Amino acid sequence: MTERPSHRPLRVLMISKACVVGIYQKKLEDIARLGIDLTVAVPPAWRDERGEQALERVYVGGYDLRVLPIRFNGNFHLHVYRGLGRLFADLKPDLVHIDEEPYNAATWQAIWHARRIGAKVVIFSWQNLLRHYPPPFSWGERWALARCDLLIAGTDSAADVWRAKGYSGPIRTIPQFGTDPELFRPKPEPRTADHPFVIGYFGRLVVEKGVHVLLDALAQLTGAWRALIVGGGPELDRLKAMAASLHIADRVEFRPQVPSTEMPRLYHSIDVLALPSLTRPNWKEQFGRVLVEAMASGVPVIGADSGAIPSVVGDGGIIVPEGSVSALRDAIQSLIDLPERGQQLAEKGRMRVIEHFTQQSVARETVLAYRALYRDTADERV
Repeated sequence: MTERPSHRPLRVLMISKACVVGIYQKKLEDIARLGIDLTVAVPPAWRDERGEQALERVYVGGYDLRVLPIRFNGNFHLHVYRGLGRLFADLKPDLVHIDEEPYNAATWQAIWHARRIGAKVVIFSWQNLLRHYPPPFSWGERWALARCDLLIAGTDSAADVWRAKGYSGPIRTIPQFGTDPELFRPKPEPRTADHPFVIGYFGRLVVEKGVHVLLDALAQLTGAWRALIVGGGPELDRLKAMAASLHIADRVEFRPQVPSTEMPRLYHSIDVLALPSLTRPNWKEQFGRVLVEAMASGVPVIGADSGAIPSVVGDGGIIVPEGSVSALRDAIQSLIDLPERGQQLAEKGRMRVIEHFTQQSVARETVLAYRALYRDTADERV
């Protein structure tokens, strides 16, 4: 290990397309508040199945947010940043934190510039499936891991993947982002008995998210209910047609993705959040951020046993077998029939978020991980 710079705060450059989302930026303020001289490079927008997410400027105090043009926007593996070399030359960071997988071109680009100036390298990974990529991605992955000073895994299962791939360096398990329990908090007034029970799904409309399983379950419910599905993706038209064929189209509302700052209001409009994710050969649920946002908002959650969902939910919600329409139906029906059960789960869920998944706690663990790369600081308290 090398000496920590003694004459100034640790200078960190983070590269993160995820930080175009405004509510995620709260972690950045918390990191800076802990004595880190932080600069964060983001693209002006990022495209995925839902469309284009433009940069939101919500929490931008205490650190330097730099917007860099991006090439191959929307291409997870191949996108790179224009002007990144100049940014490295100007800042001369002590450490670069790369919010990209080791097999992505943006990671290789950042490592190349970091090694030119002697900066330490931290890579964040969600990869929780043991997958072997063809060249050049396999070559780039090995090259990146050989030059990584610390790997932060979003879950223990992601850490296990990189050990299985032969990475022998230090690993810490820290979620990429937490949630803000002051922004996401229970609504002040309780649900009244005269309104329909509202089931929510917020996220990408892709096959692996299992929204079609949710629609099948909804069609078998009894009582007064409606559903709110918020998001976009290639499955939107098929899901709308499916709701019509199940004769529940008048009870299911589809809305497009909303700005991140509007999400707290959305959670206040539902009585349960469902995340019926399905494991696929190339994907399983890596975290399920909507789960912790719902739990912080005092909303009970139901999740499938895909990937990280059970470890995120713990005793703060209901876990059902993935792909089981009957189990999902029964779990939702139990909350419709027994509102007190939902209230108990809501209380447990919020407590679990406060104990494990706040932005403050993620920032604190991240800063400890940074400082542990420098001699005599592994046990520093922040």
